[in-house]
Amino acid sequence: MGNIAAMTKSPASPRQEPATQAWSSWYLTIPKLAVTLLLVLLIALLWLLRQNEVEEQRSTLIADVLWLEQNVRFHLDGNTETLQQLALDIAFERDANRLFATRARHILRNSPELTQIFWLDAQGRMIDALPPAGTTPAAPAKAAKNNTSTLASERADKLLKPVYSDILGESGEASFELHLPVREPDSAGNAGRARGEIVAVYSLDALLKHLTPWWLAEKYQVRIVDGNGKVLASKSRVDAGDPLLSYKLAFDPPGYGLLFHVTAYKVASSVAQTLIATLILILAGAVLLSLWVVHGLIQRRLAAEQALRAEHAFRKAMEDSLTVGMRARDRDGRITYVNPAFCQMVGFSPEELIGCAPPMPYWAPEEKEKSEGFYHATLAGRGPGEGFELRFRHKNGERVDVLVCTAPLINADGEHTGWMSSILDITARKRADELARQQEEKLQVTSRLVTMGEMASMLAHELNQPLAAIASYNTGCLNKLESGTYTVGELRDALGKLGVQAQRAGQIIRRVHDFVRKSEPKLAPCDLAEMVDDSIGFIEAVAKSRNVRILREVQGMRPEIQADRVMLEQVLVNLMRNAVEAMADLPPERRNLTIALARVDRQMQIRVIDTGPGIPEDTRDKLFTPFFSSKPEGMGMGLNICRSIIEFHHGRLWLEANPQGGCVFVINLPISTETAADGPAS
Repeated sequence: MGNIAAMTKSPASPRQEPATQAWSSWYLTIPKLAVTLLLVLLIALLWLLRQNEVEEQRSTLIADVLWLEQNVRFHLDGNTETLQQLALDIAFERDANRLFATRARHILRNSPELTQIFWLDAQGRMIDALPPAGTTPAAPAKAAKNNTSTLASERADKLLKPVYSDILGESGEASFELHLPVREPDSAGNAGRARGEIVAVYSLDALLKHLTPWWLAEKYQVRIVDGNGKVLASKSRVDAGDPLLSYKLAFDPPGYGLLFHVTAYKVASSVAQTLIATLILILAGAVLLSLWVVHGLIQRRLAAEQALRAEHAFRKAMEDSLTVGMRARDRDGRITYVNPAFCQMVGFSPEELIGCAPPMPYWAPEEKEKSEGFYHATLAGRGPGEGFELRFRHKNGERVDVLVCTAPLINADGEHTGWMSSILDITARKRADELARQQEEKLQVTSRLVTMGEMASMLAHELNQPLAAIASYNTGCLNKLESGTYTVGELRDALGKLGVQAQRAGQIIRRVHDFVRKSEPKLAPCDLAEMVDDSIGFIEAVAKSRNVRILREVQGMRPEIQADRVMLEQVLVNLMRNAVEAMADLPPERRNLTIALARVDRQMQIRVIDTGPGIPEDTRDKLFTPFFSSKPEGMGMGLNICRSIIEFHHGRLWLEANPQGGCVFVINLPISTETAADGPAS
């Protein structure tokens, strides 16, 4: 019920709607932009982290290559110093062969990258070699006319210092030589006459194999290439893939364009790092997607709210335009909503009514108990669905007759939250009904007077008979008294007959008086058989004058009903008089009028059957319409009044066709006819 009270407020004006929509648009756009920017920043951050990782890998690669080059160079320099010392020692040592063998074996054992050490004399002949000459595939000597070795030997001899040769052999067997001159010292201790040279042969594969540490081989592919990019030696434990980074550094010594070419390949990144990055991107995407979904939901909600405001404005305009009062109450009976029509009906403002609990300020004091009874019946759910009539008191003291229809209020969750009532002002209708009732009573009296006027001559004839008999009996009694010859018995019989005729005349006069007098309807126990007999008594004289035979068919067992006898007699007399008039053109032997009374289920049924020409089909529907008559001189109110009287008794009156010709007017009256009880109210 709270929603009804809330809906009594004025809806948002149309000018506010664009501002609200613009605000909601910005309100939804800013989070979307923020999340989009966050997603872009996350992608940029991941890209920067990746670039930073690449740069770090590059820096690490360069540092590792420099370390490798330095380690190889230090190792080569160490070997050079050792071999120089060997060359110097064998120049001074008398037992040089033994010294060479001992020292060379030691050097080869400590330097696996050296494949062979030669000791050549000044003419290039081999003095000694370790391993012995011929046991290795590479045994260069001047005698072999090896230009590379010869050039390196000549340079070493001229420069009097160790000299590295150019690369010898192909990939997989590539090597280079270190030439160290051996000179006899002079008297001053300086280098003197040449006594030959020592040649140390390095294998590039062995060099990389023994001088490249395992951790470096696990990370990179290390290769030695010449100036043309040809790979001479290589070492790596990395599965070849797409190259990521590479770095080249001059391999000097020995030089001659040799390069260390170290390559880093793409490897599977850290699972945790990849998972975290993926989850971040998924989360950012999910947030953005959820914002889009929320945007759609909010748009639909705004559209629904806008539709609700429009619907509320439409409904409020409709309720404000109603002439029917609307009133809502919660389950405790407090008023939660009223429309302008109701406020105008009772004269109180909404502020004075909303929140009020019984007794209501618009209840009429004379109907307080009735109002309370209907109030409690409504709250208990026992209010009649067809509504009930009450009388309200306007704020200025005037009385207002209303018809109240109440229905339960059910919210969206299916819960009963209160009651909604529609209140119809029926004051004018009640006045019109009362005026119509008075007019109808006048018409009924007029109709009875007209009927009696039409039957006046017949009634006068009927009255003349008992009056003439009274006069005759009176004259006879007087004559007997004057003659003096009479007996008491004769006078008693004459006076008794005179009294019977007087009673007969009195009954005729009383019947006419009751029939034509104006009175309020009175419901009392009524024997329909007696009512039928009295009605036949009214019409019998007319029927005889027109040669119409009246047949009476009355069921033996008949219960009494609650009815106004005079009003029912008026209906029956009108129907019988119409039937008598309808058979005026028939032969006398066919003029039969039957009045049948029988019980049908819980109703008593009266049938007025004539054998006249009948009523055409196109006229039957109009027969009970006011001011419609099939008689040239008729007013058209007789049958309409008859139907109103029967409906007042909660019965029915209708017309059927007589299979033998003519019409059958049927009257059904309930056996337990009671005055309509007052219906429940507010």
